Amino acid sequence: MKADPKGVLTGAHFFDGDHACCEGALSAGCRFVAGYPITPSTEIVERIAARFPSVGGMFIQMEDEIASSIAIQGAVWGGAKAMTVTSGPGLSLMMEHIGLAAMLETPCVFVDVQRSGPSTGLPTMPAQGDMMQARWGSHGDYEIIALCPNSPQECYDLTIEAFNLAEEYRVPVMMMMDECVGHMTEKVIIPRAEEIEVTPRRFTTLKPGKYLPYQAKRNEIPPMVKAGDGYRFHVTGLTHDERGYPAMNAEAHDRCVRRLVEKIRNNARRIIRIEETDTADAEVVVVSYGITSRVAGKAIQMARADGLKVGHLRLITAWPFPERRLRTLASHVKAFVLPELNFGQMFFELQRVIEGKAACYPVAHAGGTVHDPEAIYRRIMYAARHARMREKKEVTR
Repeated sequence: MKADPKGVLTGAHFFDGDHACCEGALSAGCRFVAGYPITPSTEIVERIAARFPSVGGMFIQMEDEIASSIAIQGAVWGGAKAMTVTSGPGLSLMMEHIGLAAMLETPCVFVDVQRSGPSTGLPTMPAQGDMMQARWGSHGDYEIIALCPNSPQECYDLTIEAFNLAEEYRVPVMMMMDECVGHMTEKVIIPRAEEIEVTPRRFTTLKPGKYLPYQAKRNEIPPMVKAGDGYRFHVTGLTHDERGYPAMNAEAHDRCVRRLVEKIRNNARRIIRIEETDTADAEVVVVSYGITSRVAGKAIQMARADGLKVGHLRLITAWPFPERRLRTLASHVKAFVLPELNFGQMFFELQRVIEGKAACYPVAHAGGTVHDPEAIYRRIMYAARHARMREKKEVTR
């Protein structure tokens, strides 16, 4: 085990996804973590607590997830890169502060190692049931970014990406892991520090008295300052003007919230990450994410062995959703199949985007374990068969 002078590990390691996430945070420059133990995410903060002393970081075990999700925001406004870690019930408790982070444009990372629910559910078993909560859990209009790793290597890589995106767009970023990815152990390559692209915080160059914490033109992201550096600024969850002062009128609210939404939507093409395989001539495309994308790979192999043209689109970025690419695929793909460890959360989003241009079929699963590849294979074959039947009917009309 080798470490660079800053205490960041380098080289090849065998890590589970939780430990890889911890190392990704360290490589990204995270030096403050607040959290509360909850299965199956606890291994992340256990490793954080052990590793932080060697890099000058601070971990605080808070009294609950509510306190954790606000503590990281205080740390960010104090100048640190910060994250918190949780699972299903804890994410529910954090929702008010996720909305606050969006309104305050606080760059921070929320790691959710998903487990089966609702309520306490199955604490040690996998699910993907928090996908809509991550996007819409807090009230009002706002945008977030959510990433879905499917391996320990991606838990490392995408944690760095999460911090970079948070800094670039001043937005809370969600790492939507799942129990399987969090607990599986695989080879993880950690580059030397100088080979890792890290986005630094952008601080204002204006002098105190001239800096406005929320002043930015359309699609631009305002720079930040640190508390204690001599700047006088106001931070509030109320609708505010460019100074950060409360502005209780509809016009100010439109300007404030519209910018929170458009800074992500108008940059969606730069933010979205997907992985495509064999989609150019596909009759059926399987859309998947997280651990389910690995199970789907086996089902796709089975279908292709039977002569069916099947493609695969993996969501690395779940939010923003890759609407433009999926609509383009729908112009020639006959059907889409979406397996996930829930009863259709991202499937409903796929249906909305496709707008009836192609058939869509879910492969729902309550969680607790992963899909049997055979179940996904059968749905792929069903989708292809029904697409051909529809084509024959249209030809004979």
